[in-house]
Formats: sequence, structure tokens, C-alpha cells
Amino acid sequence: MLFLPPGAFRKSRMAMYWAVICFAAVVALLGYAVVFFGLVLLMIVVIGMGKIFIAKEKKVAAHSDAAKAAIAAVPEAPAADAPAAPGTAGKLKLYDVEPKTAAMLMAIVADKMGKPLNELRFISIKEVK
Repeated sequence: MLFLPPGAFRKSRMAMYWAVICFAAVVALLGYAVVFFGLVLLMIVVIGMGKIFIAKEKKVAAHSDAAKAAIAAVPEAPAADAPAAPGTAGKLKLYDVEPKTAAMLMAIVADKMGKPLNELRFISIKEVK
């Protein structure tokens, strides 16, 4: 056997413990570094995707605004004067009222008066604000 001075075994055991502890600390720190690096990469990917989607939304909105402007620039063709249907009482002018709302109002008035709708004459319907 090898001759060791007294207490040498104890010193070498203590050095071995410190080496194991330092190795475990280095492995733990490397593990934390890998996880942190992965989180940073994930954050970069999420931010990049967000910017891509925001750019797409702005592009779609710009095209939509351009399309609306192009539609607004096209003049509407004048409606051809068609002959009035039998039983009608002329033309009706609507001011800030949708046709569906106007039809509902005319039906309510005809019902409250107890007369058929084709016997009433509505000249215009205007929303009171």
C-alpha cells in the first residue's frame, strides 16, 4: 500500500467534497442559463410574431381605406324612372332613416289608423334628433 501521512485521507476527502459541491453548482448554473436563454428566445419569437400581425392588420386596414375611398369616388348612376306600381301614392323621401325603419313606421301608422297602407300617402320621413 501507499504510505500516506496522518490526516492526509481526511484532507483529500474534504477536497473531494468541495469538488463535488463546485461541480454541482456549475451544473445548476448552466441549467439556469439554458432555461433563461430559452425564455429569452421565446420572448423574441412572441414579440416578432406580434409585430408581424400588427403590420398585416395595418396593411389590410390601408387596403380597406383605399377601397372605401375608391368606392366613394365612383358616382352613383341615377335611378331610372320606373312606372309606379298600381296602388302606390308616389315617391317617398327618406332623411337619415333606413328603408327598413321607414317601412316599419309606415306599417305602424297604417295599423293605428285602421287603413290599408296603399290608401295612405307618405311624402317624406325624417328622423328627429
